[in-house]
Amino acid sequence: MLIDPVSLSLVLLQQMCVYLVVAYLLSRTKFFIPLTHVTIRPPHKLACYVIFSLFCMMGAILGMPVIQAIANTPAIGAVLGGLLGGPVVGVAVGITGGLYRYSLGGSFALAAALGIVAQGLLGGLMHRHLIRKGKVRTLFDPVKAGALTFVGVVIELLIDLAVARPFDQTLEIVLLIAVPELIANTLGAAMFIGILLDRRALIERQSSLFSAKALAIAARADGVLRRGFNQENSMTVARIIYEETGVGAVAITDREKILAFIGVGDDHHLPGTRISSTSTLDAIANNEVIYADGNEVAYQCSISPTCPLGASLVIPLVGEDSHVIGTIKLYEPKTKLFSTINRTLGEGIAKLLSSQILAGRYEEQKAMLAQAEIKLLHAQVNPHFLFNALNTIAAVTCDEPEKARDLIGDLSTFFRMNLKRPSQIAPLSEEIEHVSAYLQIELARFSDRLSVDIDVPENLGRVRLPAFTLQPVVENAIKHGTSQLLRPGHVSIKARQEGEVLVVDVEDNAGLYEPKKPKGQGLGMSLVDRRIKNYFGPSYGVNVEFERDVFTRITIRVPLEATSK
Repeated sequence: MLIDPVSLSLVLLQQMCVYLVVAYLLSRTKFFIPLTHVTIRPPHKLACYVIFSLFCMMGAILGMPVIQAIANTPAIGAVLGGLLGGPVVGVAVGITGGLYRYSLGGSFALAAALGIVAQGLLGGLMHRHLIRKGKVRTLFDPVKAGALTFVGVVIELLIDLAVARPFDQTLEIVLLIAVPELIANTLGAAMFIGILLDRRALIERQSSLFSAKALAIAARADGVLRRGFNQENSMTVARIIYEETGVGAVAITDREKILAFIGVGDDHHLPGTRISSTSTLDAIANNEVIYADGNEVAYQCSISPTCPLGASLVIPLVGEDSHVIGTIKLYEPKTKLFSTINRTLGEGIAKLLSSQILAGRYEEQKAMLAQAEIKLLHAQVNPHFLFNALNTIAAVTCDEPEKARDLIGDLSTFFRMNLKRPSQIAPLSEEIEHVSAYLQIELARFSDRLSVDIDVPENLGRVRLPAFTLQPVVENAIKHGTSQLLRPGHVSIKARQEGEVLVVDVEDNAGLYEPKKPKGQGLGMSLVDRRIKNYFGPSYGVNVEFERDVFTRITIRVPLEATSK
């Protein structure tokens, strides 16, 4: 039975609405994500082929029989498959849709199949043209997509006239279905692209929201847990996460107890109490994320049966060697669903906090190592120096009591500064005072066999360097240098400015430096160099120049801007 073009148009538009509803529902799934961008990678091209082949066949299924033909909308799938996937995908979609249409039979079967292949090729050629012209964004222009589909339908109708027979009947059918198909396919293609644009905008909004939250949390929480993974710092971080994410509650735990809790349920989830939640203990024991949405996976507070919290996400905080050091927990009340973005964000936050805790522990260990190195230097110097100093004082006590008293004062100054000097950095003036006390005792010990020159401009005395830097270097100059000479020894300490760098030279006239010392020797110099580099960077530190039996010069370089305040 024949119907008029207006009625047929309404029928096709109704069927197109069903088609677009299916497209909209599918666009909410992850399968549609490859279609929201230009399809380049083979897996995405395959997804594009499968999706548009299905829509192409669905357009034929939803078509309305008209005499020996079918008024339908497969052109949407074929043209858009080529437009978004390229020529290969377009032809593949066209062949798949064309074969399916051919299987439905009718005098228009072959002509319709060829038309669908031509539409896929048309979309693919337009894809290639726009890519080469650098007009990628126009691939997602609804108006252009609709216009291209309009041309595709015109080509299909011309193929119908050229292939289908008898011609008189073909012409009659084409005149009947032309306007309805042009309207339905053109509008359908434009609206399909609109759905893709809407989906892409949603993804971008979610990504923007995720990035904004992540950046805000990272900026506000930066360095907090570096200062220690304790209750005070954890509470600060939990409050930041709570304010930025808007979840019902946030908790942070170590392996045994709650360190912080803020939000709904804070009247019974108390910091300092032991962990009682089975999910938290399982997350710690198995190093796995545990999510109880209160729907598919039941959630019940382990502390209070009347707790208003209805969902939880427990994410392990991981330290060295994938060892779990605690957890971060996000909660939502029973009146609110847990957002997917909050779940993803929670996992990102856990990685951020884990890195901070790990960095903090590394800094703590580095500081402890520096302290241990200083103590090692003290232990290396003090015993033999004290023994030599006491022997020297004993030797001059009877004949030169005044000198003995002065030496006892110098020895007292030396050890007092060892005990009271700051553990990190000290002004150059204090380093010189420390070394001077040491040298007074050595000068008394070696008498006329040692002389010392110290030349440090007063304005450089405020420059800071790691404490206990000069004394080990000066001691090496005497112990391994001038004390081995038969001739008089000489040590000079000079400071100068080179651009923005403080340079301190400690030079002896022995020239006995050994570049490759046996294991265990030169420990003080090595530690001094390492500590300077740790504080100020690899461009600073200790350098050695020497000429055998003539001189050894130890040069210490630190930034001039490191002045006392």
